[in-house]
Order: sequence, then structure tokens, then C-alpha cells
Amino acid sequence: MSDAIAIERVDHIGIRVRDLDRALQFYRVLGFAMLRRAAGDDVAIVRNEYGVELNLVFNANAGDPGANVLMDVPEKFPGYTHIALRVSSIPATIAALKANNIAITQGPVSFGEGGHVSVFVRDPDRNVIELRGRDQGAVEGVTRYVP
Repeated sequence: MSDAIAIERVDHIGIRVRDLDRALQFYRVLGFAMLRRAAGDDVAIVRNEYGVELNLVFNANAGDPGANVLMDVPEKFPGYTHIALRVSSIPATIAALKANNIAITQGPVSFGEGGHVSVFVRDPDRNVIELRGRDQGAVEGVTRYVP
């Protein structure tokens, strides 16, 4: 018998947001729809057609809306830096982002891993989201990631 815990899959990802309506508008573009509000809690549960679930926790302090403490300051604090979501088509993803005025903050970029190409965006609260797909040949302007 192993002492390791048998993790089956990621159940959901919690993302702290300042403004629920603004967050819902952004995540709808990524294919998420409101599933339900958690009773007695500041959490909106959204899910996409593939079963990916996010918990939008809308209790963030007003703070500085222009900074993400894990990504935008010189000090490198421990914590989650981004989530990566697999998409079926990078060209279609780029087109949808442009059509909805969502800025691509990095990419398209290849990390040299089996033809994967990624684009990075920020949600309204500056949380980093990587959108990753396999169709490198159909994407113009792909650069190779160099750390």
C-alpha cells in the first residue's frame, strides 16, 4: 500500500475577483457560464462545456487594481502564478480575444513541447491565464520562449 494520496483530477480553480459582473463578462468570452452562486458565500461557480470549473470568489480588497502581487512586483512571492487552459484552436482563440478587445499580453509563443502554442491574457483583476493549443502550423508570428 502506498502512502501517496490518490489525486484523481483538479476539481476546480478558485480565482479572487473585485467585481463579479466584470469577471463574469470576461470568463463568458472564454466559454464559461454561471452554474450557481454558493449559498451564503461570495462565490460564483462557473463551468464550461467540457466540465472545467472555476470558483469566482468576489471578496478581493479594492487595493491597487493595476498590480498582481505574484506577477507584477519585483519580489517573487510564493504562490500560483497562472492557470493554463487547453483550447481546441489557437487561431480561433486569438480571433475571439481580438473580437472582444481582450489584450494578449504574451504570445503566441512556443515552449518547444510537442507543437504547443500559447497566448497569455489577464482577466480584469490581472490574474494570468494561459490559453494553450496544438495547432502551431496555423498560427502566424509564433516566437520561441526564451527564459
